[in-house]
Amino acid sequence: MKKSTIWIIACVMGVSLLTLLYLQFRYFENVYNMRKEQFGESVTRSLSQAAQNLELYETQKRLDKELEAREDISERTDTQIDSIRNILQTNIASQTVLVEEGTNAPNHQISEALRDTIKRFFHRKELMDEMLTILYKPSGKALAQRLDFKELDSNLQQELRRNGINIPYHLRVTTSDGSEVFRCSDYENIGEEETYRQELYPNDPRPQMGILYVHFPDMQQYILSSVRFMIPAIVFTLIVIVIFAFTIYTIFRQKRLTEIKNDFINNMTHEFKTPISTISLAAQMLSDPTITKSERMFKHVCGIINDETKRLRFQVEKVLQMSMFDKKAATFKKKEIDVNELISDVVTTFRLKVESSGGTLQADLQAKKTSIFVDEMHFTNVIFNLMDNAVKYKNPETDLHLLVTTENKDDKVVVTIADNGIGIKKEDIKKIFEKFYRVHTGNRHDVKGFGLGLAYVKNVITNLDGSIYAESDYGIGTKFIITLPTI
Repeated sequence: MKKSTIWIIACVMGVSLLTLLYLQFRYFENVYNMRKEQFGESVTRSLSQAAQNLELYETQKRLDKELEAREDISERTDTQIDSIRNILQTNIASQTVLVEEGTNAPNHQISEALRDTIKRFFHRKELMDEMLTILYKPSGKALAQRLDFKELDSNLQQELRRNGINIPYHLRVTTSDGSEVFRCSDYENIGEEETYRQELYPNDPRPQMGILYVHFPDMQQYILSSVRFMIPAIVFTLIVIVIFAFTIYTIFRQKRLTEIKNDFINNMTHEFKTPISTISLAAQMLSDPTITKSERMFKHVCGIINDETKRLRFQVEKVLQMSMFDKKAATFKKKEIDVNELISDVVTTFRLKVESSGGTLQADLQAKKTSIFVDEMHFTNVIFNLMDNAVKYKNPETDLHLLVTTENKDDKVVVTIADNGIGIKKEDIKKIFEKFYRVHTGNRHDVKGFGLGLAYVKNVITNLDGSIYAESDYGIGTKFIITLPTI
């Protein structure tokens, strides 16, 4: 499958999953806000009803006291009315002698019913007036004296349960001017969203009014518990997104590894094919009697075979060394060496190769503390690899200028190999020490190879307790900096 096809599928699936996650979050937010609004409405309704019940409770107590106080007056009034009624009945009875017997009884009954109706009317009117007076008469008591806090708490708890709210709450009561009258011992004045306000005795003058504050410390948890059924769906969606992202990453990584493997096989084939062809050709030449008769030509052909054999062995050793590093089976025979002397020998050996291509190789060895504890063979290979890379990737339009320097920083020696080659792009410089990674120009490599050289260099320096990094300006040149501890 083409990389572009994978990218298209990945983008479509990614956008779809992210959209699904976004819609789930929006739905969760809407449901949460709806449940929060419902909670607020239920609390407001409960507080309002509790305030009304409190006011009715106070009114009932006042009416009971007023009715008890007026019970004696009502009894005396009934006695007086009965006396008047008896007098009236006596007078009416004396007058009935002058009237015919058939008309006396109905008139007596009508007068009696009329007096009872008038009595009840005035009694009820009096009670109604008293009740209205009590209801609309403001209390002269202070808020702390007229409030029954236990009754308020009990009433509020009952109303909250009636509206489906059964979570802890804290309350406090203040006057209209903010003076605190009552506070729960565990009341916390934090979280405005969790605190609700209700006026007490709103029909009274402002000084007699009170304000009730109710705080729900567990309100957020309570609302979240009502929408927690959505949390598993969101979690599973996130898991799917993570797995999808990891799958896409794995697909691209496997595809890259496949490309690297194919690239490695092609480069290895090329690297092996040339010396094998050369050795085969030299062997055919040795079968020619004319070649064997000429000692100079015979030695030349044998030298070619020997050089190409060394080249093959060197390439095989590269692969084997990296395999040993991967298995952590590489062995280092460390000993004390002079870094300036080792680099000087390598420069002397390598200078001929540089000068043969028209370049120059210079050494500026300024380090004073030069004793290091390293494996001589591996460290020599590191220097050779870095300088060989400079030759391979030189700028074809200019002559190669290669500079090797040493200096001391603190208790370490710093080895720098700088060139004026083609340079490395910023996006490639972080990957050049990865195994099989090779910098591309277009769709083809500038130089054939395995992509193991710099990976080998990195592994060696790391195992020698040192560090290496590269600095490069594309089109200008590259600098490799090695830092090793001194003895």
